Amino acid sequence: MSMIVNRRDMDFLMYEMLDLESILQSERYADYDKETISAILDTAQQIAEEKFLPSAAKLDANEPTFDGEKVHIIPEVKEALDAYKEAGLFAAGFDNDVGGLQLPWVVYQIITGMFTCANGPLIGYAFLTGANANMLNTCGSQELKDIYLDKLISGNWFGTMCLSEPQAGSSLSDIRTKAVLTQAGHYSITGTKMWISGGEQEISENIVHMVLAKIPGSPAGVKGISLFLVPKFRVNSDGSLGEKNNIALAGLNHKMGNRGTTNTLLNFGEQGECQGYLVGKENHGLANMFHMMNEARVGVGYGAVMAALGGYLYSLDYARNRPQGRKIENKDPQTPQVNIVEHADIKRLLMAQKVYVEGGQALIMYCSKLIDMQKLATNEREQQHIALLLEILTPIAKSWPSEFCLEANKHAIQILGGYGYTREYPVERLYRDNRLNHIHEGTHAIHGIDMLGRKVKMYDGGALKSLMYEINQTLEQARSDIDLENYATQLDNSINQLQKTIDIVLSCQDKELALANATVFLDAMGHIVVAWLWLWQAMAAKKGLQTAINSDIAFYKGKLAATKFFFAYELPKVGSQLNLVAELDSTCVDVSIEEFIGT
Repeated sequence: MSMIVNRRDMDFLMYEMLDLESILQSERYADYDKETISAILDTAQQIAEEKFLPSAAKLDANEPTFDGEKVHIIPEVKEALDAYKEAGLFAAGFDNDVGGLQLPWVVYQIITGMFTCANGPLIGYAFLTGANANMLNTCGSQELKDIYLDKLISGNWFGTMCLSEPQAGSSLSDIRTKAVLTQAGHYSITGTKMWISGGEQEISENIVHMVLAKIPGSPAGVKGISLFLVPKFRVNSDGSLGEKNNIALAGLNHKMGNRGTTNTLLNFGEQGECQGYLVGKENHGLANMFHMMNEARVGVGYGAVMAALGGYLYSLDYARNRPQGRKIENKDPQTPQVNIVEHADIKRLLMAQKVYVEGGQALIMYCSKLIDMQKLATNEREQQHIALLLEILTPIAKSWPSEFCLEANKHAIQILGGYGYTREYPVERLYRDNRLNHIHEGTHAIHGIDMLGRKVKMYDGGALKSLMYEINQTLEQARSDIDLENYATQLDNSINQLQKTIDIVLSCQDKELALANATVFLDAMGHIVVAWLWLWQAMAAKKGLQTAINSDIAFYKGKLAATKFFFAYELPKVGSQLNLVAELDSTCVDVSIEEFIGT
């Protein structure tokens, strides 16, 4: 059993649930079929298991260090990323016309997922580079793309995103980094950026930073933010590397998890001119950065899923092979112990992991298919429908796995008991790595406010209507199946409560009160979306069971059991959550600062 991927589940999602073959029939993806994709996944899995997985514990125990001049990282990191680069995987998600492999995004996500599960901190360098290059390709001038894009797509240069600052954090309207236009045509960048993953390392030949900054005289707040490409080394006219660009590493942040990805405090222009180049138009920086951030947000959600998958697979294997205790009705200590997987509560913990992980995978794969469909859409109405779906699902795709797949990691530790709490086993490391996903690319609360304060009402509720249209297609099919109709009714009731809650919140004139429990709302809405995806999986599993043989029978029955578990244990939580939101409970608004400890 692989510890980084369940290929049978990936095939199920791609071909039995999401019908990837219909996408492969398009001209855009005509170079690929099931056999070709399987071979690509085989190669990726082999590299992930042989080059990434073995160094995961060592990298965690030996995080990067800074000696005042250079950052030192264990050599296995470069060896692994070189293997990734030589296989052409940096280019996997890009189109042919820029030197990419033009894989369907669904397949690309599965590839990155295997590497994330094997060694999330290590693959973080490639993940950020791909998002950086995608933004440059979308927003950058041809001149900038000619100089930088090929180097990023090939993996010779790595990329970062530089948003936060020590005094601003998530409040980008308060950033102070400045960009002053020079007579030479570039901008002089000065300022400090914080929490920059991959911000300094000696692995790649160059580092390309995407930096948010303000041009003097620009509008106040986020409307005055521009985006700049700022290389670690300046690039000469012939493409060779020139002198350093005066970006100073002020220090490394030491993290609870994800220790293998350098996390930096960078000073721009502290010791001389730091040259930057405008990406897109002035004062359009935040909109341009969202090309990278939205991709990164779905990627963060998938990172959470895959960290949870690692814990699930390991704890499942452990439970199958760890004898301890006996069946409750057996009091004879002379009889053999049973493996802990036989105990009901261990099954509960495993099933909770299964529904979180496989529900999260379905969520990310569905969003990935939407990205593929967006590229194939031939009319404006279809394009708009897909765009609205991605708008409303992105906060859920980032936040729901970050919340509930972290819970899955907690269950994995519990199954191993005291062993799970020790560094000799990987589940505690996976938990620590996963905890970051709740924070970066927009905290849980920010996405809750975005969802309840903006997404559900945008375009006169158009995004929500698009999502409900898709869910209702599944409900209509499920109602005609005697085994699934009760699930359809339960989900329909939750959706009706969701809509009533939204109506109440939107009618509230006190915006602070209306959004006080936005995070609770986000969790509830995420559960509704994942319940829909589990119902969809159940329909596909029932169809598969009709012709299943051997191990496929247990696989499909497992999908049906997981659907039953989610609707029995998870979806009922939505009712109390939405009641709290609809009551416009003011507890968290009214409590005074002094009341927390009495002084």
